[in-house]
Amino acid sequence: MSHSYPSSARARFTLTVLLIAYILSFVDRQILNLLVGPIRQDLAISDVQMSLLQGLAFALFYVTLGLPIGRLADRLSRKLIIVCGIFFWSLMTITCGFAASFGMLFLSRMGVGVGEAALSPAAFSMLSDSFPPERLARATSIYTMGITVGGGLAYIVGGNVIDFISTADATSLPLLGQLRPWQMTFLIVGFPGLLVALLAATLKEPKRLRLATESSSAVPPSLGEVFGYLRAHRRHYLPIFASVSLLSLLGYGYLNWYPAFLTRTYGWRLGEVGRYFGMIYLVFGTAGAFSGALMSWPSTKYAL
Repeated sequence: MSHSYPSSARARFTLTVLLIAYILSFVDRQILNLLVGPIRQDLAISDVQMSLLQGLAFALFYVTLGLPIGRLADRLSRKLIIVCGIFFWSLMTITCGFAASFGMLFLSRMGVGVGEAALSPAAFSMLSDSFPPERLARATSIYTMGITVGGGLAYIVGGNVIDFISTADATSLPLLGQLRPWQMTFLIVGFPGLLVALLAATLKEPKRLRLATESSSAVPPSLGEVFGYLRAHRRHYLPIFASVSLLSLLGYGYLNWYPAFLTRTYGWRLGEVGRYFGMIYLVFGTAGAFSGALMSWPSTKYAL
């Protein structure tokens, strides 16, 4: 059976929409790191509670739901999974803006993690069926640039938003009442996600080419087969899982607290932290993500 991949234009459009969604997910995920000071002050919570909001509340379901959502992506519409995920995490980001207690903010952050867990399993599956092998490495690297682009934009956009709306003690909105600047920030970064969900709904589901060519029955492997494969190739996968986990522990640790360190130690304003730290992360992090594809795929066929 010959591979019948979508046209280049359709594949690029799929990649573009998925990249926008991934960027948005990191904006909504990381914006909390810039708001440590005002949230702690208004909700009277400790650094430990703040770390739970940044880490455990988000990661609890983001990690554990990846596997079952991946199984759903093997069987159901990947586009539908992505659309529902974007809509839900954006709604939960907006809900963070109405939080009046640690408990409510914790539940809202859990919701953000639930929604974002739906994106990458379905996105990677769609990309693998949209690009042939010689173009997949670069397409994947462009998608993963959403990590650094989104993280950088979270600080840049968040810093500018805070600078813009912090002139008043609170903003009064019809039906919503008085909202503090950090609450307005959540609303401003959350609403665009509802539009991105509509954009994702315009994607076309690609055929499951790899599954169809590797199995005559085109039935996804069972969980037992998946874990059996991982066990059989543990010498390859275990170092990758361990190193990525340790790198994430380091990376998210300093990303979560570096803005607070700059404001507490050097007296920087949140707007300054967002602009300068966000630009460094955006430019150099993105350059690193993109150059990784050039080194990992020794081929001259880089055109998308």
